[in-house]
Amino acid sequence: MDDEMSVKQLPLTLIVAATPKNGIGRNGALPWPMLKKEMAYFARVTKRVPMPANTGSAQSDAWKQANLGGTRRNAVIMGRKTWESIPLKFRPLKDRTNIVISTQDRTMLGGLPEEVVVARDIMAGLEELERRVRDGCALPIGRAFIIGGSGIYKAAMDMPQTKSILLTRIHKDYECDAFFSEDLDSSRAGWQRRTREELQDYIAEDVQEEPLTDGNEADQVSFQFQLYQRP
Repeated sequence: MDDEMSVKQLPLTLIVAATPKNGIGRNGALPWPMLKKEMAYFARVTKRVPMPANTGSAQSDAWKQANLGGTRRNAVIMGRKTWESIPLKFRPLKDRTNIVISTQDRTMLGGLPEEVVVARDIMAGLEELERRVRDGCALPIGRAFIIGGSGIYKAAMDMPQTKSILLTRIHKDYECDAFFSEDLDSSRAGWQRRTREELQDYIAEDVQEEPLTDGNEADQVSFQFQLYQRP
């Protein structure tokens, strides 16, 4: 996040995996088997801090990569249930600033590390993070990702700052009790699917054109990485 940029101007990016019927969860967990390729993609994308545009000077750009990469950090914003669904050994999510949205006081959430921001809503969480950055207690934000669950996604979709959605489309239906609220392909939704090249530019890595396959011996799952943005 640039020094001059207010949290109210910071673009938000949703990152979500969903079935053809927009199912995203069941009983507080993912309804499909572990997809290691998808999990690795999530980790890479949410950790990777976007660099300022290339200057055209190899020396200048090399300096930028060496010196700016560690001076900013992406934020991952999640609800309490999503936080609790992360295995204890993996939380807080490494190399990212974790923001947990909860109506409960942090003392009621089981001894969260001090580095984890707890707030009543998304904007309050970003404002608290901005205060910490200003006080020198946290690194400035690169990108802010909304990572779930369904209520947090819905709240973010109502915010004008939400500009992009990184969707992993699971090409198989599963029984779900949690859903992503928006049909992104509906003309009424106001979202446009971007090309593979635009997705690659956005996440700064190559994406194969054909769907990937992962899962276990009993349940092989096909899925594809996609980018939607507001025009």
